Amino acid sequence: MASSTSLISDTPEWNDLKAHVEEIKNTHLRNLLTDDSRSQSFLLDSDGIVLDYSRQQATVETIQKLFQLAQAASLKDKINRLYGGERINSTENRSVLHVALRASRDAVINSDGENVVPEVWKVLDKIKDFSDRVRSGSWVGATGKPLKDVVAVGIGGSFLGPLFVHTALQTDPEANESAKGRQLRFLANVDPIDVARNITGLNPETTLVVIVSKTFTTAETMLNARTLREWISSALGSSAVAKHMVAVSTNLTLVEKFGIDPNNAFAFWDWVGGRYSVCSAVGVLPLSLQYGFSVVEKFLKGASNIDQHFYSQPFERNIPVLLGLLSVWNVSFLGYPARAILPYSQALEKFAPHIQQVSMESNGKGVSIDGLPLPFETGEIDFGEPGTNGQHSFYQLIHQGRVIPCDFIGVVKSQQPVFLKDEVVSNHDELMSNFFAQPDALAYGKTADQLQKENVPPHLIPHKTFNGNRPSVSLLLPSLNAYNIGQLLAIYEHRIAVEGFIWGINSFDQWGVELGKSLATQVRKQLHASRTKAEPVQGFNFSTTTLLTRYLQASSDVPADLPTSLPKI
Repeated sequence: MASSTSLISDTPEWNDLKAHVEEIKNTHLRNLLTDDSRSQSFLLDSDGIVLDYSRQQATVETIQKLFQLAQAASLKDKINRLYGGERINSTENRSVLHVALRASRDAVINSDGENVVPEVWKVLDKIKDFSDRVRSGSWVGATGKPLKDVVAVGIGGSFLGPLFVHTALQTDPEANESAKGRQLRFLANVDPIDVARNITGLNPETTLVVIVSKTFTTAETMLNARTLREWISSALGSSAVAKHMVAVSTNLTLVEKFGIDPNNAFAFWDWVGGRYSVCSAVGVLPLSLQYGFSVVEKFLKGASNIDQHFYSQPFERNIPVLLGLLSVWNVSFLGYPARAILPYSQALEKFAPHIQQVSMESNGKGVSIDGLPLPFETGEIDFGEPGTNGQHSFYQLIHQGRVIPCDFIGVVKSQQPVFLKDEVVSNHDELMSNFFAQPDALAYGKTADQLQKENVPPHLIPHKTFNGNRPSVSLLLPSLNAYNIGQLLAIYEHRIAVEGFIWGINSFDQWGVELGKSLATQVRKQLHASRTKAEPVQGFNFSTTTLLTRYLQASSDVPADLPTSLPKI
């Protein structure tokens, strides 16, 4: 077993897997898939979700060796410590308790010896009450009009998770019905174009702005917040801010200073990481304003269902554990650094961007949790696009270029089925035909012999040959309602934690985002000095000095004493 100050790569179990790679390289998925008992044992059904990992470059022996690696990495103990509220985020001295955000009201989850669940439900009850009042029209804007439009201002985890869930719910029949006459927009980028897009077509009189910032100091978010405060107050007067702006924050002093009533601030806690915060007020408040709390509560229950599955199921029947171990196998042993997330549902178009952050910010680390440099790569390069769009974009590379393990995500029942008389299949069946075909195409490929038998001209045979042996997993959901969306989110959150636990890294800090931010502060000061006092650019290297000077010269028409000016769209 790996001790706290040794690396997992020093263990016999890690080296055993390293030695096992050669054996796997000598097999082909064509051959592995002829073994029906193997395929049967690589199929898992839990609460209507089916996981099929038979198209992984792995044998039954591989999976056993991965379970032994999990034991060496103390995976079960690490999961127990997460659920026990221990401060497993050691570099920030924090618990990691996003599971508490969706726990049932009677659950007990402790942080520092105190049950945090009552506090969670206090905020959820407050969100339900507030969103009910806004949606029913009993809370109105400064001119007495109901607030039917919401702009959520936040970046990173304060935006990507809620946007994914919002996009997935938009076409769900129940959620769609609940959202009639309302709209929800997300302002994330500090780029003024994002402001312009967000306020276009909106009337300040009917708009509620939700500012999401834990500290109320995030540079991009607070500049956008001040911009929307100006948009509201220039139209309705500064006293309107208290009626049209609310906050999700822990810094009540700065919230009040900004002009927002602290009673209209919704709390979350240090033990919620940004990228894991969609189930806190960060996501639940804007989503409840759009869809009503009852729809969002179903989403929370779906996530909670997987939380319990992850905590209680043995590893061989545990979806996040199996997916996490297979990712470690693909990245650290087979040498495949990327992963394609391919949902065959347009409703999941914002899923891959969210998982990019959850995964790459969590596991893109170069040292162990004890600060030791890692002699192996961690993290996956995540990207993806809904099928079948991706097929007409990057599948060429996946089929005949680099080997990129794929996650195929399918849905049995479409949110919006279409049937046309005299068509061979329904629109959803056409979509799902591709979901079932692509994993086999990647696994089996097409040989030169097969092409010869089809009388393909000899000079084209090399171009039309597919080597196959390209791994994937298939995840089939029964439907895509709020509950299923919660399940899908939690599966990926826990899978990513499993990878980090095996690699022995801290998946819950993100020091890598700090350096660029601190350097931007120096640039900001320089821009201000150059614009207001015509000071030359200094203190930067030749390249940055040249580009900054060019930028300032080419934008010299920007006035030094900036008057207030909002987008003109």
